Amino acid sequence: MTGKDLHPHKSGVRYIEVDEVAVGQRIDNFLIRLLKGVPRSHIYRILRSGEVRVNKGRIKPSYRIGKGDRVRIPPLRQSPSRDVLPTAPEGLLAGLESAILLEDDDFIFLNKPAGLAVHGGSGIDWGVIELLRQARPKLPMLELVHRLDRDTSGCLLIAKSRQALIGLHRLLREGKVDKRYLALVAGRWQGGERTVAARLFKRHSDAPSKGKVVVGDAGKRAQTSFIPLQNYGSDSLLQVRIHTGRTHQIRVHAAHIGYPLAGDGKYGDSDYNRQMRGLGLKRLFLHASLMVFQIPGREKGYRVEAPLEPSLRQVLSKLETA
Repeated sequence: MTGKDLHPHKSGVRYIEVDEVAVGQRIDNFLIRLLKGVPRSHIYRILRSGEVRVNKGRIKPSYRIGKGDRVRIPPLRQSPSRDVLPTAPEGLLAGLESAILLEDDDFIFLNKPAGLAVHGGSGIDWGVIELLRQARPKLPMLELVHRLDRDTSGCLLIAKSRQALIGLHRLLREGKVDKRYLALVAGRWQGGERTVAARLFKRHSDAPSKGKVVVGDAGKRAQTSFIPLQNYGSDSLLQVRIHTGRTHQIRVHAAHIGYPLAGDGKYGDSDYNRQMRGLGLKRLFLHASLMVFQIPGREKGYRVEAPLEPSLRQVLSKLETA
């Protein structure tokens, strides 16, 4: 049970009071696990429409619930025939197991493949978290500590206990988790390390560039450091360190300073992307390569590196010999 089921309203509305076990979960994941038999598409619809409320207020699917939160759930039809998510192909599960970099009692570190979402929803049956829960049905809890874009590969951290999840969220808020990325960009990098602190915001759905994140003074604070590793003629391989975690932060900041990422169909350069496809690049060249942190009160620290997939290494090899 993820919360106390309070006395239902006469209209059929339910109220759930969140307990300690569910603290820190996204509201969409909380509802998916609670409302067995309700299609995911319907859960996201009632979230978007405001029929689900927390402490009488509207919330987004990304809202993380806290202890004592009172969740309003509208009347719903729950169909046993739609209760179980379709079984994922064995090859997909085996591939995810082989991508595990490190696992202990608290965490799973995964080298996430590009093209795989971190969670399902909006027409996606399986994300990383659903696949892992299917592969490890006996584990009482598996939750994403952070996220990677679907097109980004690399180090993804999953918590196996509520204590581990809350502890890592605290470290992330305090900036005590060192996350590094590798990015191939258009243009020969000039100078040394450069930090970009341009604010970012997402355009409204009715704007001409709907869905895009853009630079603007009205946006949220965002800070990214770019460190040159190697120049390949008119291309550059960078190590990137993010100090905040905004949507598409690296991609937007890189394009903003004139170095768009290779393979970026949203913020990149179409001519450059065409050139990169000729070298065999079929995806965004952005990879979460390193994660380092220390658990407070413990001697044990973590330093986990995720190797580049062969296709990205081949692109770099071709650039080196061009």
